[in-house]
Amino acid sequence: MKLNILGCGGSESPDIHPPAFLVDDFLLLDAGVISAVLSPEAQQKITHILISHAHHDHVRGLPSFFDNLIVAGQQKAVQVIAGEETLRAVSEHLFNDAIWPDFSRLPSIERPVLSWRSIEPGPDLHLGDYVISAFVVNHSVPTLAFRIQHQGVSLFYASDMGPTPSLWRQIGQPDALIIEVSFPNQLEDLALKTGHLTPILMAAELALLPQRPPQIFVTHLKTFHAEKILEEIRGLNIPELTILQDGQQFNLRANPR
Repeated sequence: MKLNILGCGGSESPDIHPPAFLVDDFLLLDAGVISAVLSPEAQQKITHILISHAHHDHVRGLPSFFDNLIVAGQQKAVQVIAGEETLRAVSEHLFNDAIWPDFSRLPSIERPVLSWRSIEPGPDLHLGDYVISAFVVNHSVPTLAFRIQHQGVSLFYASDMGPTPSLWRQIGQPDALIIEVSFPNQLEDLALKTGHLTPILMAAELALLPQRPPQIFVTHLKTFHAEKILEEIRGLNIPELTILQDGQQFNLRANPR
């Protein structure tokens, strides 16, 4: 499984993009950035987009992306997949013909470039031979985490989240995990109020895993506090941790069990 880090910032600056993770060229996990970093050809390979929640930094890449598809004469709809509350928020407040055109009706109702598809915790969703599972996580708005399984490789994307102790015994044994740390330890109160993690809170979550994955990718650092967060993460001495950077690529492999 190929993982391309399009963006992994918890806040934006000239060289840091909001969250977006491309799996095997066709499946996007969140859409903080798309067209600003991908060529037109790469954009046209995307067929499905999983959205964890409706916050602006996780959906802001969608309008320009679908605008590009219209201009390119795209003939097939790209599926935007999310929980019902997230789909409703994005369709009503973004693609509402006021903020941005409703691309679920363009270029025609019969052949739009955007289609909505709901996913909820419970039954798996199959995209060819990829299996997608959804899990509820604790955040300030309804938010889902996703497990993506393909040919024996399992990636778990936790997205934005605060402490969610019940999560970790549900997800099996992923080969790689993407988890957030937004604030330094001294801002734990703010992290908890807004549904985010600090290094100490992240470590407590990881301690609940029956077995730590061989690759744990840390994302969503707030730029203003990044130096302090990095120092505190390194102090945890968790060898599996990798701090993500925009533009990185990883080839994920199955972990022998």
